[in-house]
Amino acid sequence: MNYKIYCLLFLLLAPWGTMSAQEENDLDDSQDTTLELPEGMQQREIDSLLLDWQTRNFLLFDESCETTGQNPEFDAETYTHRLNRLPNVIDMPYNNVVQKYIDLYSGRLRGSVAILLGASNFYNPIFEEALESYQIPLELKYLPIIESALNPTAVSRAGAVGLWQFMIGTGKQYGLEVTSLIDERRDPVKASYAAARYLRDLYDIFGDWTLAIASYNCGPNNILKAMKRAGGAKDYWTIYPYLPAETRGYVPAFIAANYIMNYYCDHNICPVNTRLPMGTDTIQVSRNVRMERIAELCSISDEELRALNPQYRTTLIPGDTHTCILRMPTAAINAFIEAGDSIYVPMGDVQAPREIPIAEQPKKKGKGGRGGTSVTVRSGDTLGAIAKRNRTTVAKLKALNGIKGNNIYAGQRIRVK
Repeated sequence: MNYKIYCLLFLLLAPWGTMSAQEENDLDDSQDTTLELPEGMQQREIDSLLLDWQTRNFLLFDESCETTGQNPEFDAETYTHRLNRLPNVIDMPYNNVVQKYIDLYSGRLRGSVAILLGASNFYNPIFEEALESYQIPLELKYLPIIESALNPTAVSRAGAVGLWQFMIGTGKQYGLEVTSLIDERRDPVKASYAAARYLRDLYDIFGDWTLAIASYNCGPNNILKAMKRAGGAKDYWTIYPYLPAETRGYVPAFIAANYIMNYYCDHNICPVNTRLPMGTDTIQVSRNVRMERIAELCSISDEELRALNPQYRTTLIPGDTHTCILRMPTAAINAFIEAGDSIYVPMGDVQAPREIPIAEQPKKKGKGGRGGTSVTVRSGDTLGAIAKRNRTTVAKLKALNGIKGNNIYAGQRIRVK
C-alpha cells in the first residue's frame, strides 16, 4: 500500500480525543439546532479526495509535526474573540450552532481538516483570483470545503458537480458548457469564476452576504419564502427556523470552516504538507485530439492528463466543435506543438471515444480468464472483515491481489474470487 495514502487514512480514522466547549449564546429555543453534516464534508467525499491525483502525488504527511491530538476546550468568549479577529467582511457571529460545527471539525473531522488544509494550497489561489475579479469577499474561498471537500470531480446526490457544486441549469446560466463530451463544472478555473459571478448576483438580490451564502445552497426562492414566513425579516438568524434543514446548517458550517481553517493550530491539528505541482500552461486546440495520443507523444501519463483537464468527460477533446483548452506541463505542451498534425484525429476516424470514469474500474474478463469478483474497500475496512463478508480467507485475498502485509485503503478494488 502507498505509504502516503496510509498516513492520510490514519489521520482520518485515528480515535482523536475530543472535549466539547461550553455552549453559550444559544439561539432561541424555538429554533432547531439539529446538526446536519454538509454533504461535501461527509466521509465518501473525503475518501474520494484521497484518490484524487493531486492528493496522491503532492500531499505529504508531516512526520515532524508534534501534537498530542487532544482537542482543547475554550470558553465562548474566546471563540467570539477569534471569529471577530478574522479579517473578514462577512459577519461571523458565535452561537451554539456554530459551536457544534467547530466541535465537529476540531473533533471527529480533524483528520479531514488536516488533509483539506493541504489541498487548499492547490485551489485557494484560483478561488481568490476569481473572487477578487468580482470584488467580493475572499473568505468565500472556504465555501468549496463544505460543498465538495475540494474535489473537482465531486458529484452530489442531487447531481451537482465540481468544486462549487453547480447544477446543470445554473451552470449553463453562468456560462459553463455541459454536453456529452464536456462538463465545465469540473473545470476549477471556469467554475470558480462562474461561482464568483453567481455569488455577486445573489448579493445584489439580498444586499446581505449571509443570505447570499444561504441562497447559494438552497436557491433565492427558498430564502424569499423564509423571509415572508418570518414577517418580512431580512436577517439570516431571524429566518433560520423557516429555512430547509440543510440550509440551517450551511451558514454555521461555513462560519466554522472559516474558524478551523485559521485556528487549526489552537486545536492541535497538523496540516498535511503540500508539494506544489510543476508549472503548467494551456494551449488552444481547434481540432479533434485524443488523450491516448497526447499521452503517447507528449510523455505524460493518462492519469495526469485527465487530472489536469477534468472538464472532458471522454478521452476525446472535441476541437472540431469549437476551440478547446488543454492544460499540461510546459514540456508536454512543447512536445504537443512539435508533433504537428500527427497528433490529431485523422479525418474519417469515427472510433467512439472512451468514457472517463470517476475512478477506474478493473475490466471484467470472460470465463476462463483471470477476472472474477471484485469489491471496493470501505472506510475502516480490514482484510479480515472483507474476507468474512465474502466467505473467504485473508490468505486467499492476499494471494489473489498480491498484497504484502495487511494495509489497504478506502476506494481500493480487491478481488475476492
